[in-house]
This record gives sequence, C-alpha cells and structure tokens, in this order.
Amino acid sequence: MQPIANNTQALDLLRIITVEGVRKDSPDLTARQLAVLLSVYVTPPPHTVRGLAAHLNITKPAITRALDRLTQLDLIKRKRDETNKRSVLVQRTVRGSVYLTELAEEIRKAAQQISETSYHIREAA
Repeated sequence: MQPIANNTQALDLLRIITVEGVRKDSPDLTARQLAVLLSVYVTPPPHTVRGLAAHLNITKPAITRALDRLTQLDLIKRKRDETNKRSVLVQRTVRGSVYLTELAEEIRKAAQQISETSYHIREAA
C-alpha cells in the first residue's frame, strides 16, 4: 500500500471515512468528541478532565460536554479517583473499543482504496 501522496488523497481519505460513518448505524461524533475519545484510547492512562483539556488545548467545560455525550453513548466511563476525590478518571469501555476498532478498519479500507486507485491512475498514464 502506497502512502497518501498529496492533499487530494488525504482529503479523499477523510471523505470516504466520513461517508462510511454516515451510512452506518453508529453514533455521530463531533470532531471534538472524536478527539477526546481517541485521546483516551490511544494515549497512556490515567486520563482526567484537566489532563485531557491540557492535552487537547481546550477548556475543561468543552471536555466535560464531550465526555457527557461519550458517556451517554457508553464509549467511555467516568470514575471518581480514589486517591484524589476531587478528580474524575476517564476510562475506556468495551463499546468504545469496538467503535474504534471498526473505525480503524474503515480507515485501513479507505487507505487501501485510495492506494489502489492512485496505482491504476499511474498505470494508465
């Protein structure tokens, strides 16, 4: 599989993934919600509201709103930190893991599709 070579291919990758997300019966997440979700799953724990706000360089209320929606969808869960009662830990869920595994697969498929399309275009030229 060839790497994404130009801006058009990069945008087409995003388009394909977004269209697939719209077609599927899965939650519609905002860019902020997806950024928070990915941060919780891809970066090492522990995760807190304060830590996520600092990592993403957005306000704590913005993180809280994103977490409210992600919690409602059971993509993350919040738990009071036993060592610091003022802090809330943000944790992964099985449903969140499944959601991101499926998203990763869609990204791989879309990247393969773009790679194959650009290969055929080069062959025809």
